Amino acid sequence: MRDPYLYEKSQVLKNKLNIRTQEELDEAEADYVVYRLKDLAMNPMPGEYNTEHLLKMHHYIFQDLYEWAGEPRIIAIYKEEDVLGGMSVEYSDSFDITKDIHFILSDMRQKPWKDMDRKRASEEFCSSLARLWKVHPFREGNTRTTITFCCQYADEIGLRINRELFEKNSRYVRTALVAYNAYFTDGSDFSKKEYLERIVYDAMAD
Repeated sequence: MRDPYLYEKSQVLKNKLNIRTQEELDEAEADYVVYRLKDLAMNPMPGEYNTEHLLKMHHYIFQDLYEWAGEPRIIAIYKEEDVLGGMSVEYSDSFDITKDIHFILSDMRQKPWKDMDRKRASEEFCSSLARLWKVHPFREGNTRTTITFCCQYADEIGLRINRELFEKNSRYVRTALVAYNAYFTDGSDFSKKEYLERIVYDAMAD
């Protein structure tokens, strides 16, 4: 199936600016997205930390670039990862996205956060963050949206996450998310949780 999100005979995502090269799109995306993320850091988006809230946040972050901002993807995605020897994380089927988000966020909201010490809170935060990221609800912008959403939730419940540590180590964080989710339906499990847990623990203030 041809990817409907791409320009014909191209690997560039269709965008509101009609940019046709990846380099230019990356530059435009960096400018617009950084502006939106800074605004969210200063003005948290109100919501119930449910599916609607997550979709709304993605729309806000990417509204300047993509018509489909805030909408769940309609195709399966496969991303080759060096850390997995060229394999991809098994992301949610497009038909399961809404259901999976609902289940994960419902579980996240019900966790007894106030009763946890720093170590357990960081481990539980990693679990919710990584499971939500594994859904990969959108055609693009999943890591930035998921981290922003979960960090805002952490602020809301008083966990206090140092987002700057994530921003300065964005490549490490994404690789850590891949490593955390390196388990597959055939039963094989190569997951390594410690990389994500380490940076989240460090980012979580006492």
